[in-house]
Amino acid sequence: MSFKWKWMLGFSQDDVLGLDIGSSSVRMVQLVKNNDGYAVVAACVSDIKQDDGDGAIKEDNIVQAVQRCVASARKHGRWTVCSVSGPEVAVRPFKFPPLQPEDIDSAVRLEASQVCPFNVDDGVVDYQIVPSNEADNAVTGVLVAAPNDVIRRKVRITGKAALDCVLMDVDGLALLNCLIESKNSDTNISTSAILHIGTSCTTLAVMGETGLPFVRTVPYAGNDIIAQIAQENNVRPEVARNEIYGCASLTIPAQNLQTSMEKACVKLVNDVAETLRYHSTQGKSSPVEQLLVCGTFGMVKGFVDILNKQLPIKAVLWNPFDTMKCSVDRQCLDVIQSKGPAMVVAAGLAMRSV
Repeated sequence: MSFKWKWMLGFSQDDVLGLDIGSSSVRMVQLVKNNDGYAVVAACVSDIKQDDGDGAIKEDNIVQAVQRCVASARKHGRWTVCSVSGPEVAVRPFKFPPLQPEDIDSAVRLEASQVCPFNVDDGVVDYQIVPSNEADNAVTGVLVAAPNDVIRRKVRITGKAALDCVLMDVDGLALLNCLIESKNSDTNISTSAILHIGTSCTTLAVMGETGLPFVRTVPYAGNDIIAQIAQENNVRPEVARNEIYGCASLTIPAQNLQTSMEKACVKLVNDVAETLRYHSTQGKSSPVEQLLVCGTFGMVKGFVDILNKQLPIKAVLWNPFDTMKCSVDRQCLDVIQSKGPAMVVAAGLAMRSV
């Protein structure tokens, strides 16, 4: 695994595809960078065909979704940047007393063994040293660890789609990279948190004033909220899903749907509030004042209103493409305008250097 920071960029993003392979869809973004910032070259979202039966998704279905996305890119090579996520993926800051360079690797692996939910011998551990302004000569940085099978699956999928995965990132770091690189003058990076709500997991990411990221992933996400709404209203999950995403006429009365969604979101809101409280106790961190909401479920009508009602900070739906140009075609423009908040991870991946 390799992950790179803003100050390490220096490679042109031309022909590099940011590929966010989720559990329900694949998001692909291709960008070019110039003096005015980033411009969108291609963007696509392709749903993954869900199999019947035990709920498992055939890998070939994911490959086909990747291929459909790639086909929408007018110009591309084989290079892709992908990412991993989930409770089994660890992103943790570290601070060691002064060490010799040759001792840092073993210190990081020891630290990873204490925070990872898996045996580090069965995974990949990588790290980045972050310069510190403190006078104690401590070694500070952030480590990332993920199981081998999680990484290999993403690499295998891209390979089947005739692509080369040249860099593996983490969703939370890609989100922060997108925030840093999008250069939105209205957003204070050090006091903003990103809340990405997907279908199977939720990621909260904050960039501290020290340059160290804070990333937490919880397994409660869109599918869990939909399942609870379906149970409360005695309908099948697919019926509740279609109504929540506006894909079908209402079987559940609108008021009941809103009330059920507020109840189903309580656990997520509590998890977010608890995580933000924990972050506020860690080191030299500015208090979070704004929550940038994104992800597939983040776009659900009324969800941001629920967050604003139940959290003490302001929540806004975040579309980073609002600050980017797109002069390719109308179809690409429609995608980033209508589905931009669901494509933030893919955008952050497309901004990586390789």
